Amino acid sequence: MAEAASSIPMKANRPRPATGGLWAATATLWKREMVRFFRQKNRVVSALVTPVLLWVGLGAGLDRAFVQTGESVGEASGGGVGYMAYFFPGTISMILLFTAIFSTISVIEDRKEGFMQGVLVAPIPRLAIVLGKVFGGASIAMIQALVFLLLWPMVGTFPGWAVAAAVGGLLLLLAVAMTAMGLCIAWPMDSTAAFHAVMMLVLMPMWFLCGAIFPVSTAMPWLRFLMWANPLTYGQSALSETILGYDAVQTGLPLSLNVFLAMTFTAAALSLAVWIVSQPRKDGV
Repeated sequence: MAEAASSIPMKANRPRPATGGLWAATATLWKREMVRFFRQKNRVVSALVTPVLLWVGLGAGLDRAFVQTGESVGEASGGGVGYMAYFFPGTISMILLFTAIFSTISVIEDRKEGFMQGVLVAPIPRLAIVLGKVFGGASIAMIQALVFLLLWPMVGTFPGWAVAAAVGGLLLLLAVAMTAMGLCIAWPMDSTAAFHAVMMLVLMPMWFLCGAIFPVSTAMPWLRFLMWANPLTYGQSALSETILGYDAVQTGLPLSLNVFLAMTFTAAALSLAVWIVSQPRKDGV
């Protein structure tokens, strides 16, 4: 009996499963998001064409209307430009928003197909899931936004590569923030219909009330309060000021403070996504 007992390995001596690397798992999930996007040809075309059509149609139509009535949004905000130029940075933030919607909805689809269950049982930290999904969606958003930025000469002269690099940094901040917010909403969801309903109640109002469509200075007092409370307003203000050369959103804050608040919003959205993904779901996945 003693020999049989001694032949049983102690629990402390049992080999532990190897833990996958954080960055290797993140890169794998990021690559999957990129491959999935470029394999969907219709999604690529619609992602590039839809924002252009909206910007040209809505921007040109409203620009003409405001010019006829002498109430140009650009003039109201102190810049002296038409609505089409004002709406240009707002269209970019719209691209980031819709990319967040379409990239994070795959979380629900992956769970239904069983892929997410396989990822969750793998010996990798859940932080890798957050970073892989968020950076994957943010990369797709960056690609679409950078392609749209090729229309920059239609709004004004190209200000140089230093300003273009600053715009790229702001795009990355907003892309990560919006995708992280989308992940926070998608993770607890089991239905794509419920996901879209919540997105329309949360992210769409954030875009409407961030200064993308109209500046803070021309809004009604109660709308102005909501715009000040919207964390996306400060990122939109920094983006508009960098592209157009003046504070079109009219937050009244310095560019550096708007950028700092945008960075704070991005860090908070990422932290919230990490916390939500780390919490166990009722169904175990």
